[in-house]
Amino acid sequence: MRARITKAIFPVAGLGTRFLPATKSVPKEIMTLVDRPLIQYAIDEAREAGIKEFIFVTSRGKSALEDYFDHAPHLEEELRRKGKNELLSVLEETYMESGAIAYIRQHRALGLGHAVCCAHRLIANEPFAVILPDDVIAGETGCLKQMVDAYQETGGSMVAAMEVPPEKASSYGVLDVKEDMGSLVSVNGMVEKPEAGTAPSNLAVIGRYILTPDVLRTLRNQESGKGGEIQLTDAIAAEIERKRNVYGYRFVGQRYDCGSKAGFLQATVAFGLAREDLRDELAAYLEEMVATRKAAQ
Repeated sequence: MRARITKAIFPVAGLGTRFLPATKSVPKEIMTLVDRPLIQYAIDEAREAGIKEFIFVTSRGKSALEDYFDHAPHLEEELRRKGKNELLSVLEETYMESGAIAYIRQHRALGLGHAVCCAHRLIANEPFAVILPDDVIAGETGCLKQMVDAYQETGGSMVAAMEVPPEKASSYGVLDVKEDMGSLVSVNGMVEKPEAGTAPSNLAVIGRYILTPDVLRTLRNQESGKGGEIQLTDAIAAEIERKRNVYGYRFVGQRYDCGSKAGFLQATVAFGLAREDLRDELAAYLEEMVATRKAAQ
């Protein structure tokens, strides 16, 4: 039986500049899809996968993110007084047990690999997960749960992967596939944002990882890579060079890039249409919008 994955790192130190001016005062991770912030989707996915310890790598200006997981006594009392028990239940989903969540500051923006490395003292010598909240993945079973189940069979390190159009491969870390086994692929290497036309495949790395503590040890001594940053993909590629097992996992689900405005809007529509209390009204509005647009052409 392999070691259980019980710790997850959430790198949330980014400034969210693509969403200015909103992110001037509101952390991007608190921006909402329908009525839940991005970070709540990530936390729910982690809980489903068996994560018990949640490590947030933050930066200055993220206090609202910390407050979100705290109790709100005045609000709770007001809801209780008005008999709004359903809303009280919704609030309970946002609370974290004392000691289950930790916050670490990334003082300099040196890349994803550096952000993950900031948490090394809390990981110690055990495998762990990394979740990027910008990547929201909708599916019957959460992406990380799928990966944790697969990890029990494979061990090693694992990255979530999905097929992308070849012309878009240069925007991602891309896998050099050794053996394609369906849901799982073993890999010869990883290339961070390859130049157009040079990608070894169109299988892109998405923001879910299961990593061994060896990756952390590599990151602590790693030189800057692409863009002058410490790249997580470089540390994972080093595992392959040392003949350690690294796998890509083709998850089942729909991924939304909520780090972009277009992706955030697409996710908002998709999650709205998935809600029984919103579906009919939203669908009717969208149909009316499309009809109006066609009539104007």
